[in-house]
Amino acid sequence: MKFSEKTVRCALTSPWGPMTLAAHDTALVWAGFDGQKHEVDTGLWPLADDHPVLRLACNELQQYFAAERSRFDVPLDLGSGTAFQQRVWQALLDIAPGATTSYGAISQSIDQPSAVRAVGGAIGRIIVPCHRVVGRNGELTGYAGGLPRKVALLQLESRL
Repeated sequence: MKFSEKTVRCALTSPWGPMTLAAHDTALVWAGFDGQKHEVDTGLWPLADDHPVLRLACNELQQYFAAERSRFDVPLDLGSGTAFQQRVWQALLDIAPGATTSYGAISQSIDQPSAVRAVGGAIGRIIVPCHRVVGRNGELTGYAGGLPRKVALLQLESRL
């Protein structure tokens, strides 16, 4: 993944542990739980708690955690991934809050029916809601932030 030289970061406390958010001038480029799988080395980016995109993202996430918001307005930059990853990420944005879909359904939706494993790999490196993706039979599988967080996020969205 490639990020702008102007990328900055901030810390956010969530109900499920500390998070790091990162943005460049106009959009959010990373949001993840500290210590999760596929974590980006955000320590190289300067702290910028007053950055307007980061402030907006933090405010919206706090509202989400309080079950006061189901959709986000903060602009996202999906340009750090490959063309394939970007197609997967765009498909994730179509999953409604509180809904789930499977890795196979996403691979079908991007016209790559045999790319189920590659879809899983792309999902683990993302800033859009990937906790809504489940296994073929509806079982909870793979989440970079850990399955307990995936369960908690799905439970939160069931109340929105």
